[in-house]
Amino acid sequence: MNKKDHISYKQALEELEKIVDEIENGEIDVDLLAEKVKRATVLSQICKSKLRKTQEELDKLLSEIEKEENEQQDTDPEPSS
Repeated sequence: MNKKDHISYKQALEELEKIVDEIENGEIDVDLLAEKVKRATVLSQICKSKLRKTQEELDKLLSEIEKEENEQQDTDPEPSS
């Protein structure tokens, strides 16, 4: 496994924000700029992947909850008038 597999979303985002701040403030030496941009690209991909995975998990959970609610409504007796 590589470092990419062990970094959390929070760590990736914080490092990405730091790189962006350094670039925006002109704090990065031109010789390191390409390296930092490559790292920022990797970090961005990590964040997107983790967000996508989380979204898929949430969609699955919400779907299960909705299914359970529908099943419960189908089994509940209708109120008498």
